[in-house]
Amino acid sequence: MNEPYERSISRLPFPPVTRAHILNCSYHSWHSKYRSITPKARLIPLTASFLTYLRSDGIILPPDDDNSDIDFSSTDTDSGIFSSTSTPTASDTDSDSEPDTDPSTLWPELHQKIKSTITELGGNVVPKLNWSAPKDATWINATNSMECRTANDVYLLLKSSDFITHDLEQVFDDCTPISPPSSSPSTNEDTIPYHLILRKTIPALVPSLEFRCFVRSRTLVCMCQRDLNHYDFLPGLIPTLRPLIQKFFEQHLEKSFEDENFVFDVYIPPPHQRVWLIDINPWAPRTDPLLFSWMEILEMDDLARAFLPITDDITNGGPAHHVIDEDEDSDDEEEEEIFTPEFRLVNRDDPEAYAFNTPRYSAHKMPKDVVDASGGGEGGLREFMGRWREVVREQEREDGGGEP
Repeated sequence: MNEPYERSISRLPFPPVTRAHILNCSYHSWHSKYRSITPKARLIPLTASFLTYLRSDGIILPPDDDNSDIDFSSTDTDSGIFSSTSTPTASDTDSDSEPDTDPSTLWPELHQKIKSTITELGGNVVPKLNWSAPKDATWINATNSMECRTANDVYLLLKSSDFITHDLEQVFDDCTPISPPSSSPSTNEDTIPYHLILRKTIPALVPSLEFRCFVRSRTLVCMCQRDLNHYDFLPGLIPTLRPLIQKFFEQHLEKSFEDENFVFDVYIPPPHQRVWLIDINPWAPRTDPLLFSWMEILEMDDLARAFLPITDDITNGGPAHHVIDEDEDSDDEEEEEIFTPEFRLVNRDDPEAYAFNTPRYSAHKMPKDVVDASGGGEGGLREFMGRWREVVREQEREDGGGEP
């Protein structure tokens, strides 16, 4: 690409991102249409009281005999995470605060529905809201993953996740303002039909076989792996995976999805004969382009258009036609050049190839001091905890007027 063109672009030439597009990418909007090509999942409408619980500060979990294996009371009384059945400490009994109550009393039917759905799906599920999964909160789960076995596991992940907070508070950020405001009342934040999606855990999930695909003007322009690590076997699978994804897109998504621009994620487990739709994401800067840059993708769209056949109002039902030069031989053995979406992988020499030990979403997990301490192993965490307790004791002495 010539330099004057590069200098002429001062910002990404994205089309306006509308609230309607964001809602079209919500799981509840498209799941019923594509249910047969998605992993088994159940959608549970959320009540206003439960949404208030998710938005509230602190983490108070309902009492549950089948609670997860995390023992929050054994070593850390300052974690901010409590069960309503926790035994109060001396400092708790001396305070004037009300004892913690069971938060699920405000949404008992929903609580039971979540518990029964987990059982229905085999006792092991992965949660998400309309757009996001709490991938940034796996550090707080006993399994260090998004797998949940109890309702409290689900609540703990949802309330610890910045991604979930974004769904609840900032989902329409950077969208084109509605004019007039009353023209589309269904796209207000207060009227979003929030759902909890519980997906049956995929046994032996192979992260290297998850791929992100980018669609512009209903053309599949490129795709790449989602797991940012190098795998020696993946390049040899491209001749199998690329046509498989292309066929899947043409059969299921190309003409049926509401918007002409979107991003979708797929999973192709061995023996690489079936494609599963995992998610649909907005065509917007907020969606991670992973191994591409958004500028690359937007330029690929121009390249893809150059390969499209010339049409005569084909979108309105008119016939498509190809302009034939007088000197063109109909029996010419040269095949017409067809646009092929780029399939990008992490190469052995790429910086991403050495990220096996790099924690993803670390900026969302916990304070930087804790992240740094974790790099020192168990000894580093123990030292950090000791320093933290000293800080807490010092603060308590100051608050108590200098008493020892």
